[in-house]
Amino acid sequence: MGSIERSIEIKAPPERIWEMLALDRLPEWEEGLKEKVEYISEIHDPKDKYRVGASTRTHIKGAGTIDFEITESLENERITYRMLGKRANKTVKTYILEPSEGGTKFTHLMTYEMPGGMLGKSLDRLGKGMLEKENEKSLEKLKGILEK
Repeated sequence: MGSIERSIEIKAPPERIWEMLALDRLPEWEEGLKEKVEYISEIHDPKDKYRVGASTRTHIKGAGTIDFEITESLENERITYRMLGKRANKTVKTYILEPSEGGTKFTHLMTYEMPGGMLGKSLDRLGKGMLEKENEKSLEKLKGILEK
């Protein structure tokens, strides 16, 4: 199982960052996501976008369509998504928001599993560097949006 962890300081309160963590807001700053995100769970009010069980069908560059589902949600503190489908590689993403002196410490944790046994492990070495760069770009983009 592979994992990536990265934290960044953002000069914004947790509440502002939380708004950007709804599944339909991820394409605004997450590298690799295409524009089309559609909810497949019922959304009756904006808070429903953050509840456990909320899910979307999301189009990802190079991977096609993957469903996301929220598995943990603590408003303005922590949210976890799991990716579903054949190409999801058991990926789980967690975003943690911790108030800090200058705003918020924002941490992104991702775990994933490459298929293919030993071949998968070799591919993981190559893919991890790419995922880390993509993650870095995503966090910098989010920071840029929130600190304008």
